[in-house]
Amino acid sequence: MGTDTLTRIEVRPLPGSFAAEVVGLDLNQPLDEADFRRIHRAHLDHHVLVFRDQRITPEQQIAFSRRFGPLQIHVLHQFQLKGHPEILIVSNIVENGEPIGLGDAGHFWHSDLSYKATPSLGSMLLAQELPAEGGDTLFADQHAAWIALPPELKQRVRKLRAEHSYLAKYEELRERNPWRPKLSDEQLTKVKPVVQPVVRVHPETGRLALFVSEHFTTRIVDLPEDESSALLAELFVYGTRPELQYRHRWQPHDMVFWDNRSVTHLAAGCPPELRRRMHRTTIEGDRPF
Repeated sequence: MGTDTLTRIEVRPLPGSFAAEVVGLDLNQPLDEADFRRIHRAHLDHHVLVFRDQRITPEQQIAFSRRFGPLQIHVLHQFQLKGHPEILIVSNIVENGEPIGLGDAGHFWHSDLSYKATPSLGSMLLAQELPAEGGDTLFADQHAAWIALPPELKQRVRKLRAEHSYLAKYEELRERNPWRPKLSDEQLTKVKPVVQPVVRVHPETGRLALFVSEHFTTRIVDLPEDESSALLAELFVYGTRPELQYRHRWQPHDMVFWDNRSVTHLAAGCPPELRRRMHRTTIEGDRPF
């Protein structure tokens, strides 16, 4: 795609990837409806948008996110930004012996909140404090993953359904990382498993995408366990091949807005002694079909 010239901003495709950088946007200034519609269109076209140098307040991040839809509150209330439950702190920082945020978010490939009946439309992650090395985020295009599937595999999975569970890897992560809290009974009631299509239709573009992930997808419904496990393992490989990926190397005050209906993502990690802090808002989507 070529560069789209906007009234005040530009959408520049990032070389060698499906993602794009939005140039000239300052969320400290009012965003008119025409520019908002262009950003919305670019989000559908590119799946991952990068907004540089966004020195904004939590209130401004929340307000911009809400223009795309209602916001979802993460089940880990322990890591909400004080006074702003819409913001999840993603951080490896420990203060006074307590973690300030979710330090291992994105350890496995996933689409945010796929374990909810109405998963996320998209997420916005704003860099607050970055490590001197590491900390990259990888995104994989699930529309391209679907297109690249062999025809016989497409036919096999097109109408299948799979279970997604927030708890799929939770205890494994708790064993590795002491900052993961034990979930209360109230929290457990909010993350009961749901069944989603293995291949979903994007509600705005009509494009097909794989909708399984190693983090949250536990089994394919109505298949024997061994067959389900083998098929999911195959789909996980197809969905995360290097040629499908965009790797985001964070710059100070970047805000990245990705479409959870179109991509999965993975945190590459950074040395534990280097501080990293991000603020995430999550926009509610539609029930997958």
